[in-house]
Amino acid sequence: MNNAAPSVSAVGLGFTLLMGLLLLIVPRRYAMVPLIILTCYMTMGQPVVIAGLNFTMIRILLIFGWIRLAVRGELKGLKWSTMDTVVVAWTLFRTLNYTLVWGTTTALVNRLGYAYNIIGFYFLFRFLIHNGKDVYRAVRWLAVFIVPLAAFVISEKLTARNAFAIFGGVPPIPEIRDGVLRCQGPFGHSILAGTFGATSLPLVASLWWSSPPKKVLAMLAAISCLVIIALGGSSGPVLACMAAFAGLMLWPLRRQMRYVLWGSVVVLLGLQVVMNSPVWFVMARLTVFSGSTGWFRGFVIDMAVKHFWDWWLIGSNAATQWHYYLRDITNQYVLEAVDGGLVTLSLFITMLVLSFRSVGRTVRSAKMPPPSKHLAWAMGSALFAHAVTFISVSYFDQNFVMFYFVLAAIPAVAVVPYSAAQQRGQTPVPRPEALPVISSPEADWKLEMIR
Repeated sequence: MNNAAPSVSAVGLGFTLLMGLLLLIVPRRYAMVPLIILTCYMTMGQPVVIAGLNFTMIRILLIFGWIRLAVRGELKGLKWSTMDTVVVAWTLFRTLNYTLVWGTTTALVNRLGYAYNIIGFYFLFRFLIHNGKDVYRAVRWLAVFIVPLAAFVISEKLTARNAFAIFGGVPPIPEIRDGVLRCQGPFGHSILAGTFGATSLPLVASLWWSSPPKKVLAMLAAISCLVIIALGGSSGPVLACMAAFAGLMLWPLRRQMRYVLWGSVVVLLGLQVVMNSPVWFVMARLTVFSGSTGWFRGFVIDMAVKHFWDWWLIGSNAATQWHYYLRDITNQYVLEAVDGGLVTLSLFITMLVLSFRSVGRTVRSAKMPPPSKHLAWAMGSALFAHAVTFISVSYFDQNFVMFYFVLAAIPAVAVVPYSAAQQRGQTPVPRPEALPVISSPEADWKLEMIR
């Protein structure tokens, strides 16, 4: 990591420590709140440097999260899954292979920082999120906090000043490209700001399937996501938003998704036949804003395919020798390949496949209540938006937090949230003066949605 990182903002550090204290003291059902707040409102550009290691604000909050798990006795109840094994294996291979390719201590420290993010946040969410009710609460709080975030982005558009510059790490004046002011809020780039809106859209939209008051929140939050996407001024997030919307609209075809997937493959093969250039250059035509670099997205993939034998074993440090433009690899899949080889790329794709498979099993299960199925489908749509946006950008800011949240939350949705009496194996007996106690899984969900 870069030891010459700028000094941390006192305001940012104070806000982070406040969220850390909140994370330590709130009940588990509210533990996601400070994590969501910091993800929505804190920049990552100014870390605390300790012994040459960069601790961004979100990494500092992660320390508080694990202290909470240890002190409050919440490091229990985790049922190890195939997904957990794949996440750990992916982290190990991308760390080991990258270090071997570059052969320096700096490379090892860099990869250990990424491993800290991956393992730390993924398993923090695995311990904090037990079932679908926990996921629903987290999504509800995300919807609440994304509305003020959109207001800040609107202010940035109107004033050409970024209010989050007070925390450091983001420019006070947003970028202007081809006459378009590209708002970025607290995120590392305007593309990543739009990406946050696009990948959050299906999550907050899932509240529409709940009680009438939550429908209002769902509409406000969804509109806020669209505002963030539009004011980012980048084509990639718009395409990710379209992917998220398409995922939600495919709900009526949830039992025919195999045919949809194979149909998509046939379409891509057909495009490959009729196009003069490889099919991945279709992205050159998928531009929304002027100044977009759709051609470059296809070019990055093309270079990776042509130099397959350079990176397939453990990765490569010669990408800039393939072409000067490849000093910036704006494709997460290509980045996984170049940094860790074919095994690392395969494990990354396996994580996505296992998550989509889990969504499919949940929505097809006769044992799952309808709210669980709807929420699982929304989580799958969010993951699809992540998978699409990975073609045009790699996460170097707090967006990775929401990605690991989705990976950890999808299997949790499949856990039916029973009442405390059911967990103890007891049948609630209503008092004469009280209303009857309904303890079915679907009734528990409805009660949670009303709250």
